[in-house]
Amino acid sequence: MKTSSNFEFTEKIILEDERVILRPLENTDVEHLLIFSLTEPELWEYSLITAAGEKGIKSYINAAVEARHAQKEYPFIVFDKQLNTYAGSTRFYDIQLTNKCLQVGYTWYGMQFQGTGLNKHCKHLLLEFAFEKMRMERVEFRADSQNTRSIAAMKSLGCKVEGILRSTGLRPDGNRHDSIVLSILRNEWKR
Repeated sequence: MKTSSNFEFTEKIILEDERVILRPLENTDVEHLLIFSLTEPELWEYSLITAAGEKGIKSYINAAVEARHAQKEYPFIVFDKQLNTYAGSTRFYDIQLTNKCLQVGYTWYGMQFQGTGLNKHCKHLLLEFAFEKMRMERVEFRADSQNTRSIAAMKSLGCKVEGILRSTGLRPDGNRHDSIVLSILRNEWKR
């Protein structure tokens, strides 16, 4: 895939600042993320796709890597430089190069990394790459409408609430969930 900036989306993308490194997620990263799926299954409470348990994390990572190979998504593993350890995962998805928009999501971090500022660093790097390298015009985020922590984090980045999509999927507990849609536009992005 190419964008108007002639960027090859199939290249290896590594994003880094003083706090975090985002690099392409690989199947071998099970060894870095397995601890979260075994000890913190509540991380996927609001997710439509769970990665709880060894089978869950292997399936989650495999599906993400396959989606990258199909040029549909670009998943990253998150490395916290401050604590010198892996923290979770995030990705670009629903990438629409013609329309110059994409979504950022499937984001999760181990409990010890939540509320530490790590997410803000990750999202800043992703937004910077999307707007400045890929030349996107719109970046969208979605969350379970009951996930107040995620919604507050997205708003803190400058995202605007666009609305609620009703009954968009099934939670792992079998209940239906509504999705809140937020976005940030190129002209709203603060460099």
